[in-house]
Amino acid sequence: MEQSAEKTAEPRRLITVFDTTLRDGEQSPGASMNLSEKLEVAKALEELGVDVIEAGFPIVSSGDFESVLEISKTVKNCSVCGLARCVDKDIDAAHDSLKVAVRPRIHVFLATSAIHREFKLRMTQDDIIARAVEGVKRARNYCDDIEFSPEDASRTEIDFLCKVVEAVIAAGASTVNIPDTVGYTTPQEMYDRIQTLRNRVPNIDKAAISVHCHNDLGMAVANTLSAIRAGAQQFECAVNGLGERAGNCALEEVVMSLKTRGDIFLADTRINTKKIVPTSRLVSQITGLKVQRNKAIVGQNAFAHESGIHQAGMLRERTTYEIMTPESVGLLKSDLVLGKHSGRAALADRAKHLGHELTQEQLDKVFVEFKKLADRKKDVFDVDILAIIEQSIHDKKTEGESIDRYWHYVGYELEIGSEKKPLLKITLSQNNENKTVEICGEGGPVNALFEAVQTATGYQLVIREYKVDAVSGGPDAQGEALVLLEEASAPGVIYRGHGVSTDVIEASIMAMIGAVNRLIDGQTPTDA
Repeated sequence: MEQSAEKTAEPRRLITVFDTTLRDGEQSPGASMNLSEKLEVAKALEELGVDVIEAGFPIVSSGDFESVLEISKTVKNCSVCGLARCVDKDIDAAHDSLKVAVRPRIHVFLATSAIHREFKLRMTQDDIIARAVEGVKRARNYCDDIEFSPEDASRTEIDFLCKVVEAVIAAGASTVNIPDTVGYTTPQEMYDRIQTLRNRVPNIDKAAISVHCHNDLGMAVANTLSAIRAGAQQFECAVNGLGERAGNCALEEVVMSLKTRGDIFLADTRINTKKIVPTSRLVSQITGLKVQRNKAIVGQNAFAHESGIHQAGMLRERTTYEIMTPESVGLLKSDLVLGKHSGRAALADRAKHLGHELTQEQLDKVFVEFKKLADRKKDVFDVDILAIIEQSIHDKKTEGESIDRYWHYVGYELEIGSEKKPLLKITLSQNNENKTVEICGEGGPVNALFEAVQTATGYQLVIREYKVDAVSGGPDAQGEALVLLEEASAPGVIYRGHGVSTDVIEASIMAMIGAVNRLIDGQTPTDA
């Protein structure tokens, strides 16, 4: 009977995975990436098997434009997408940045809900339809793959939404995306909305239906899965659920839900699930945004079993408490320990398993830092290696740029005691010249080092977030410092810095210098 059921089972639909980690995900405060970091993430997404990479919003800045252009040159096995408002200059910029892409897609959007029409756009329904059609037609003149998003679709009147969708498909849109822009809708509402579009839009068969769900009420994944059940052919997502405010739909959660519960969703993706954890780790390391321990699929505790009852069940039969294997998402069972006698080959192999395909130049840099750490620390764990990679590569300049204007950490001296103010002396270098600053701190050593960095670099800074965590266990663990800074004269623009050392003061100085160098780079998060 079971074999007969298998033969007659309904085949699974193949769902398109549209990843927006590099566009919407990068809009998370403090998560902005430089060009080399974006290229590394793009390569990882290509290896992961996503179908479309939304590489940026080209009109927003020269940095975004360059990122989309370089990713277009690099990525060959999936579509590269640029975002644009229904404005001529936006669409032209998107086209110019995608010219060299093997499979370019232009994604145009325009708000449609009553609240946006009245307060943001000051446009009528007829104006909205006319502008949307013009935008799609202009984009369609440049390439065949056009996606249109009616922003705030989940709060748009359903009759008007149907009219907009019909009009943009007639104008040439090959994908129509239905965004829950502010995370307002519920799973049943999303299901009904997709079903209504399928039933009432006469030309809906001429375009794929997509959804883009935000997580403000914690329902982004549930809403996405409901849309797929209702017939959506594409979902938009970000690795680790990154994105504005509470984030986007998490790629890993939808992918593994479809795979694990294929009996319910009758759908699957092209994602190589064994690359999920390495890609998650890479994005976390590059952005500095850590994954919560109990995060589904990729969290540190996702496959941990502490309860005695659970452990007993697992020993007898894994499926008693585990619905998927750690190996299926790329989580290695062993935490291989390296030491000072380990060579480049072992380090390169471990880095690859952790999601980093290092070039020879990168491996050389990481190996130097690995040897320094191994001399101070008996055992070097996976988390230590990831921290070294972040410090050695991802906080550095964009490849090919002059390093003269960047600040570099040289060293520090600290006098401190319970009954006296800390006296801190730090030495930094710029343009191959050392600069030493001595500060007597009023509020402790962290305040002293912050004042010293400001004095040395000449920037007036405001700390928005500062934290230090142990990278691994034990008294010889590395300290990992993360700092988010603003320039006092330009509030609202966040710069991230990251530092790792067995000395937490040193790690903190390195983190602050990293943030200052990003300020110098002018790496700003997109605000659109």
